[in-house]
Amino acid sequence: MGEVILTMKGIDKSFPGVHALDHVDLEVRKGEVHALMGENGAGKSTLMKVLTGIYTKDEGTITYEGKEVEFHNPREAQEAGIVIVHQELNMMNHLTVAQNIFIGREFKKGFLIDDARMNEEAKKLFDQLGININPAEKMGNLTVGKQQMCEIAKAISHEAKVIIFDEPSAALTETEIDELFKIIRDLRAKQLGIVYISHITEECTKDDIINMMVGRVIYETPKTHSMVASDAPVVLKVEHLNAGKMVKDVSFELHKGEILGFSGLMGAGRTETARALFGADPKDSGDVYINGEKVEIHSPKDAVAHGIGYLSEDRKRYGIVVGKNIAENSTLACLKNYVKGIFIDKKKEADITQKYVDRLKTKTPGIDQLVVNLSGGNQQKVVVAKWLVKDCDILIFDEPTRGIDVGAKSEIYHLMNELAAEGKSIIMISSEMPEILRMSDRIIVMCEGRKTAEIDIAEATQEKIMHAATLR
Repeated sequence: MGEVILTMKGIDKSFPGVHALDHVDLEVRKGEVHALMGENGAGKSTLMKVLTGIYTKDEGTITYEGKEVEFHNPREAQEAGIVIVHQELNMMNHLTVAQNIFIGREFKKGFLIDDARMNEEAKKLFDQLGININPAEKMGNLTVGKQQMCEIAKAISHEAKVIIFDEPSAALTETEIDELFKIIRDLRAKQLGIVYISHITEECTKDDIINMMVGRVIYETPKTHSMVASDAPVVLKVEHLNAGKMVKDVSFELHKGEILGFSGLMGAGRTETARALFGADPKDSGDVYINGEKVEIHSPKDAVAHGIGYLSEDRKRYGIVVGKNIAENSTLACLKNYVKGIFIDKKKEADITQKYVDRLKTKTPGIDQLVVNLSGGNQQKVVVAKWLVKDCDILIFDEPTRGIDVGAKSEIYHLMNELAAEGKSIIMISSEMPEILRMSDRIIVMCEGRKTAEIDIAEATQEKIMHAATLR
């Protein structure tokens, strides 16, 4: 066992209405991967943000390399050799990938920034990670999964002695996760101290870990047959949808009460298909029918008017307004229904918000809590509540459980099954094979922008899905 490099003792932190950390201790050694686990909202990310100067602790001490320290911002922590890979992305979408990785420490040629050198160095990092990303691409053009890999590349580019991985695999494919674990093993061999916030370890059984986290066993068994009636009407029909380079002649149907899973590798075009359907991205061609009638959807406003709600994979960018409270976010998609005269009917808004806080088991001291102060899983529940308040008949869930713990996942799964039983129709995009097999009634598989298979859940296997996901 390596020597102790970092000790946190008696760390206490409170936010308005929330006691996030209650005298927490943590010890990290060189050459060690330290798993940090806990239920949604347990304080895992908060503890690491206190360490790296994002939050100021209320009480406690931090000792690093034998000296008591207190970092006032992440830059100070990075310069000391402590780097965090956040669950929530912290990239600037208008800059290139390389510019994001080396921001604040750019390579220069004279008085000018040397973009060519930065692109070259970024390419070396990506080669090390075993991923294919163009360093000159604008960050905003990448999927969430690829943005996450850029965050990891940025972290390892520092001369770090301690690296914190905060749910780094949540948006990654199995291949990307394998490459990530190789990198972590290399870093451990170089005697770095590593804190890994995750729901996955090998020392305990899965049920043991879940029990310790949430106080109960949650079983994730695959669905063996479709729950949809054979004569269920088609509520949504998409024909020959084309949009940009990532959506090529995609056609499918969605039935009343169905959960239609969209599977495929990262970059297969699943999210792009959903965004084109929802009107968030322009389509080049194709027809959309709702309940048998052809509709024109040119914007998200059009989609919502036709009863379609979209839970984006990037909830902070497209799903919620973090500076507003739970009630304001919950009625965001149908605010006009809660206006009395020129004022918002606060009682009516509060009643509907509380209804879905209770139904979704959102952990919050009250509906006036700012969304920015909620954990990632509870922020996700607020996004779900927004579309339930709107009462959409068709719901698109894009990576609905990305970055949330198993307890919150189980609650989202239960909710989706409830909604389907009530007659709502759901498109679920997921990179997690167990999630696809557990939740879907039918599965659409995509590869390089095209639909390559349509599989009933009774016939679905991981092998069949992966075969279709890798067709050329």
